[in-house]
Amino acid sequence: MMMRMIKLRTGLPAAKRSIFRRFVSSSSAKSDAMRSDRVSDGLAAEDLLFDEESAPAAAVKSNILPTLLQPRVVVYDGVCHLCHRGVKLVINADKDKRIMFCCLQSKAAEPYMRVCGVDREDVLRRFLFIEGPYEYHQGSTAALKVLSYLPLPYSALSTLMIIPTPVRDLAYDYIAKRRYDWFGKDTNCLVLKEKELLERFIDRDEMVHKEWSDE
Repeated sequence: MMMRMIKLRTGLPAAKRSIFRRFVSSSSAKSDAMRSDRVSDGLAAEDLLFDEESAPAAAVKSNILPTLLQPRVVVYDGVCHLCHRGVKLVINADKDKRIMFCCLQSKAAEPYMRVCGVDREDVLRRFLFIEGPYEYHQGSTAALKVLSYLPLPYSALSTLMIIPTPVRDLAYDYIAKRRYDWFGKDTNCLVLKEKELLERFIDRDEMVHKEWSDE
């Protein structure tokens, strides 16, 4: 079975980006493990691809293919107690497992940030939701986009998108800047304390084998 890919291209005009907006389901657990192993520091944007079709792991030659990225991935501050509560809410509501997660502090998050042109500090200010190729969101828009994938009553909250983004982000930024003071933070990714949630994390293998520090 062959795997068709959508190759990310840098410098594509915004008007043409819509032709790349094709989203797919995540691959099998074996494919997920292969993807985690393929993440490295030296990859350029041209070396990052989104899956268009799932394929047996045996059909993928990891020494040939570049790193594979998944759609509908939330990259968030893994040491933030408030953020962790939000992740748990989404996981419990998302029975179809459409949304996946990745702790900002893990190596697996780096290619996702790279293709979106954001860095660690950007995501610490406003979490990142990669919906698909050239479809990413931050802040209040990211939160509402994630909710739109959930069943009612959560998806109904996505109608708040009609509120102008600057107004929504004022409220988001106010809470985000104070989240550590109000809700606290940890040293390592909080999902390590609730390992039953790990199946929804693309960086699960990395977290299980190495407890990284935010310092």
